[in-house]
This record gives sequence, structure tokens and C-alpha cells, in this order.
Amino acid sequence: MKIGRQDDPSTSISTSDAHTITVRGQDLCRDLIGKIDFTEYFFLLVTGERPTEMQRFFLNCTLVAIAEHGLVPSVQAARMTYAAAPDALQGAVAAGILGCGSVVLGSSEAAGRFQQEILAEADARGTGIEEAALACLRRLKADRKAVPGFGHPLHKDGDPRTHRLFDLAKEKGVAGRHVEAVETCARLIPEVYGRPLPINISAGIPAVMLDVGFPAAVLKGIPILARTAGLIGHLNEEAQRPIGFVLSYHGGEAIRYDAAGAGSTSGKGSDTP
Repeated sequence: MKIGRQDDPSTSISTSDAHTITVRGQDLCRDLIGKIDFTEYFFLLVTGERPTEMQRFFLNCTLVAIAEHGLVPSVQAARMTYAAAPDALQGAVAAGILGCGSVVLGSSEAAGRFQQEILAEADARGTGIEEAALACLRRLKADRKAVPGFGHPLHKDGDPRTHRLFDLAKEKGVAGRHVEAVETCARLIPEVYGRPLPINISAGIPAVMLDVGFPAAVLKGIPILARTAGLIGHLNEEAQRPIGFVLSYHGGEAIRYDAAGAGSTSGKGSDTP
């Protein structure tokens, strides 16, 4: 990818003049406002095309599924930030979203890549998904890596959100190879890892969205967009029923001060030999 100056710097997303605003080749006021919902608009902005009915339906489902899950790290970060800076709603939202990474919230991206890896291996081997999934799981185990999209600290019998997404995908007839790859892994994990691991929502979102044709490169955008809505709800509540400083206090109370570790043990950052 070329970084910096481009030979033909351009954008296909939006332009405007004194009288019109054009988004993805369509007049914003004449063609879009009042005629499509925000889920359709998000898909249009990302892909340049309006979604099919199934794409719109499942994008809606996944956005609803991941928008809210209680006082998770992103929410705590946002509410504590808002408590400290009540004049900066945007900063509090940003504080929550910045934690969208490979462990929490943003792990749909890694799970989607893993699902694609399984399918690519199946195609390259000319074998079924089961053989490819087994090979991929064994590599992860040998490298002492977690299985992307599996395991949950609370939902030990499987994430109910993923159960619902998969049920809907099968009911609507769109469950394809990505859903199959996830369910195959769930069946094989006890054999490879010696214990079952529940499928979590981070596997469910990419499986159904890749099966309906959503671009893999922006899978992380789904939880980012959805959680933004959830955070705004929490921040509105924070303004009315503040708990940000309570969260901060209890966080400090739960952590023991280690006097023995107060000094440098590695010598880094110190001039003392």
C-alpha cells in the first residue's frame, strides 16, 4: 500500500456544492434522507452499494447484538472519563472506543480472519472444512494461542447472542461456509484442547456477515459503530445517575499496593548501577 502522496488523489464517498450534497453518487436530500435507514446508509458508505434485504437484516441484527453488554471495560472507561470531564461527551465516547482491540470488542476481526484461514486451507487442500479446521486448530494449539471467537467468562454454555444469530441465519437460508467453519471448530475443540469452549459473539458476527457478503476488512467497524450507541446511552445515564467515581474508587480499593515492587527491579529508568 502506497503511503503519502497519491498519483490520483480522490474519494468516491462524498462531495458537495452550494446546492447539493452527493454521497456515493446519490443526492443526499433527494435520494437518501427519509428513504433509507441508518443501517442501510452505513452499508452504503462502507461498500458504495445499497445492501440486499438479507445484508440489511443481519447487519441490523449484529449491531443490536453487540451494542450493549453491561459494565464492560469500554463502558467503565467511558463513564469514568465522563465523570472527570463532563463537558467532553466526545472524549468519553472516544475513551470507550479506544479499547476496541484484539481481546475485547474488536476481536470479531481476528475471528473473521481465522474463519477465512480455515476456508482457504480447505480450498487449497481440496478437502472438507473439518480437515482444514482440525489442522488450523492444531497449529494454534502448538503455538499456544487462543482460538479467535471462542471462550467467554460468563456464557459458559455458549453466547446466547451467537445462538440467536446462527438460528436466524439458518432460518433465513443464508448460513454458509463461515457459519459451518465456526460450528465445526466448536465440535473439534474438545479433541484438540481437551475441553469445550463456547462460541462467543466475536465469532458469530463475522460468520453471519461474511456469509452475506460484508467486507472482511471492516468487520471491526460493526462493534465500533454499535458500541458507540451503547456508550452514549451509558453517558446519558452517567449524567443523571453518576457511578464513574464509584467505579474508580472500587477499582483502586480492589488492587493491593505492592510496597516490595515500588522500586525498580530491572534497572531501567535508573542511573543507579
